Amino acid sequence: MARVALSGITKSFARADRPAVERVDLAAEDGELLVLVGPSGCGKSTLLRMIAGLETPTTGRIRIGERDVTDLAPRDRDIAMVFQSYALYPHMTVEQNLAFGLRMRRLPADEIAGRVAEVARDLGLDALLGRLPRQLSGGQQQRVALGRAIVRKPAVFLFDEPLSNLDAKLRGEVRVLIRRLHARLKATMVYVTHDQVEAMTLGDRIVVLDKGVVQQVDTPLALYDRPANLFVAGFLGTPPMSFLRGPAPAGEVLGVRPEDVYVDRGGPLEARVEVIELLGDSKLVHLKLGDEPLIARVEAHVPVAEAEGRRIAFRRGRVHRFDAATGKRLGQGAPSAAMEVEVKA
Repeated sequence: MARVALSGITKSFARADRPAVERVDLAAEDGELLVLVGPSGCGKSTLLRMIAGLETPTTGRIRIGERDVTDLAPRDRDIAMVFQSYALYPHMTVEQNLAFGLRMRRLPADEIAGRVAEVARDLGLDALLGRLPRQLSGGQQQRVALGRAIVRKPAVFLFDEPLSNLDAKLRGEVRVLIRRLHARLKATMVYVTHDQVEAMTLGDRIVVLDKGVVQQVDTPLALYDRPANLFVAGFLGTPPMSFLRGPAPAGEVLGVRPEDVYVDRGGPLEARVEVIELLGDSKLVHLKLGDEPLIARVEAHVPVAEAEGRRIAFRRGRVHRFDAATGKRLGQGAPSAAMEVEVKA
């Protein structure tokens, strides 16, 4: 286990109109699961590759534990990386894939066998040790890729969108597996994803990036409740926060999450229902407030119909205010108390 610290990291590529990563100061604390999240092209994978030694920073330094590893080869950094493509050796059995890195390090045979058996047991691979990768499902192959990293007992684990090739059910299962492994191993992990659900469910802390720049670093709940700017507010949340200029004072944007929109005929604002999506225990009500779209999440039994007009309000203290010019968060609370109501459970 070790702390990973990035200081003043910038990465520029030839013929690019802007740096892929710009002036990043960041640390994954010892034993922390730190998630890097953002849209495609935001710089998250480039950051991970620099930690791994697969890319060289244009400026800045990288430390793992007490060592400056900026100029070290990947094999000398004491890291293990899990890729989205699994990267298993197709001609080797599961057991041989798990043991390969240990054999390259010339560990004693009995130690290799013990480590492989322990990891196979933890990941439910005992019955698959004699199979080749082509005989495994995607979820099983990903577990082997995880096992190959774990068996090495590195100082730091790096994950580069490891669940991207799995279907929704398997993604959920492997997410839980990774979280359990982190709790048991108490290892430092840096995890890259474009999926904000993965980020929210896995991370001790989350780093939100956009266009190579860190937008905010905080715990999942803090990011959700107190987003630093419009980008973070709109990126995290399913469905995302709605933004309204109509009811806002000049120079401001109001943001409200679906669960904080109260749909009731007695509310102070008039909206029109356009589309309803049933989710099972709840439903998403897509509204138009004037010309602006707004989404409300309500319980499934709440009576509401498409094409009808409804009175709505916002939950007290849950309306976010942003500067329209800079996008920065100004605080919480609607400009008029009449727009907000106390909603009892």
